[in-house]
Amino acid sequence: MLSRLLRTYLRPYSSALTAVVLFQLVGTIASLYLPSLNADIIDRGVAAGDTGYILSTGGWMLAVSLVQIACSIAAVYYGARVAAGFGRDVRSTVFHQVGAFSAREVAQFGAPSLITRSTNDVQQVQMLVVMTCTMLVAAPIMGVGGIVMALRQDIGLSWLMLVCVPALLVSIGLIVSRMVPQFRSMQTRIDLVNQVLREQLSGIRVVRAFVREREEARRFAEANDALTGTALRVGRLTALIFPTVMLILNVSSVAVLWFGAARVDSGEMQIGALTAFLMYLMQILMSMMMATFISIMIPRAAVCAERIGEVLDTQSSVRPPENPVRQVHGHAELELRDVEFRYPGAAAPVLSGISFRAVAGRTTAVIGSTGSGKTTLVSLVPRLFDATSGTVSVDGVDVRDLDPQMLWTRIGLVPQKPYLFTGTVASNLRYGNPDATDEELWEALDVAQARDFVEAMPEGLAAPITQGGTNVSGGQRQRLSIARALVSKPEIYLFDDSFSALDLTTDARLRAALRPHTAEAAVVIVGQRVSTIADADQIIVLDDGVIVGIGTHDELLGSCPTYIEIVESQLTAESAV
Repeated sequence: MLSRLLRTYLRPYSSALTAVVLFQLVGTIASLYLPSLNADIIDRGVAAGDTGYILSTGGWMLAVSLVQIACSIAAVYYGARVAAGFGRDVRSTVFHQVGAFSAREVAQFGAPSLITRSTNDVQQVQMLVVMTCTMLVAAPIMGVGGIVMALRQDIGLSWLMLVCVPALLVSIGLIVSRMVPQFRSMQTRIDLVNQVLREQLSGIRVVRAFVREREEARRFAEANDALTGTALRVGRLTALIFPTVMLILNVSSVAVLWFGAARVDSGEMQIGALTAFLMYLMQILMSMMMATFISIMIPRAAVCAERIGEVLDTQSSVRPPENPVRQVHGHAELELRDVEFRYPGAAAPVLSGISFRAVAGRTTAVIGSTGSGKTTLVSLVPRLFDATSGTVSVDGVDVRDLDPQMLWTRIGLVPQKPYLFTGTVASNLRYGNPDATDEELWEALDVAQARDFVEAMPEGLAAPITQGGTNVSGGQRQRLSIARALVSKPEIYLFDDSFSALDLTTDARLRAALRPHTAEAAVVIVGQRVSTIADADQIIVLDDGVIVGIGTHDELLGSCPTYIEIVESQLTAESAV
């Protein structure tokens, strides 16, 4: 998967990669040329006492060094640009892929894992790219070139390379092979830490309400200790690499000096050649060390690439149509015909045999016990899920055939859990209609019974909203979410238990204000309170995913035992209060 990811996303940067290779080639050749010049200075300049030769060759060495520095800077520059572009492109692709997922795929991976895959995992592969461009490209050039140049200096010492290089490769290979499973475990444990931390931050009120701080601290400590243990094991293995490399480097240096001194003494080798051979051997071993350093990163990057590939290779269960319908003749008409929905592998469907019709100017309410499938039913309309059988149609066209943008512009969904984005009141209200005027925003706030508290804010429409809307109350978030749907002026309103955080008075005023505002739209309200849905034109009663009653409030009181039970339970609770 790593090679496939690199091939796919580095292809647009082929010209920059070519420049990296060329600059690294020239820079490495320059660095390989320097020991030979140094050997000439020693043998022809210092040994002969020729100051002019020392100065001229030294000037040439300075020029070669400047070329090497310039090429290294250029290679790093282009390599960094390639890596940055690669990371940007992969993150963008992962982001858009996740954005196309249905709720089923998001739940399959989990939000913490998707965040880790689009940030930390991409960063690990990006780091491999930048290190490859700056180090790995030069390593084979330096290794092969160093061997050739060393053999030019003296063939008699070449057997040392046959001992030192394999010793280094085998030693590092044994260490790296033990690191691969640890890197795989580390990414999983990072996911777990993110998951635990996300749950604790999101549920901080529940944690404190039930005095579970110690238990949650213990749970986080367990996840954190597991990650720390894995990181320590990786760290210990990493710590072995550099001492091993330095040991082999130093032993190799001693061996070159020991055996080279004998050759110098016998006149078979010059002192300058011995110095150059030693420098070339160091360059060869350093190139091996650079390649080894990159090889440390490859296993972790490979694991991360596999995790990224799992996201990219996962097809959404909600797929856009091949030939989308972009023109419809109906208006504000929603119909479900014999709809069934079941999760993969589930023994029983969540919804079964659902059929009803909602039209403009009429309010359809859905009520039922917890777990009866009310939210799932509403989620089928905007295609957060797709029905496993049956048809969900909007304006006479199956939602699976409609152009997604066209479908979503016709629907105004207020979810069960209201969510506001970082910004201002105005930016949140304009989320579905960026061109809405301030007057339209105030009108929507009026209908949603939110004008009073927005006017009370010093900045009004420009009042800041923090992430998730945590600086406003639950009821205020709900009303702002309703106002956001009203601003977009859709044909079909879907209120998924959107009035649960409102008191009865506010609830009644809001529903009264909604009627004239939604007179030309179809309205579907999912509710828990009978008072919220009692005046609906059509009430659908769900029980275990099946419709057990359809009609008005009065009709259901005389014909639907489930509805009667719901009404009586709420009346009993109210009288008890």
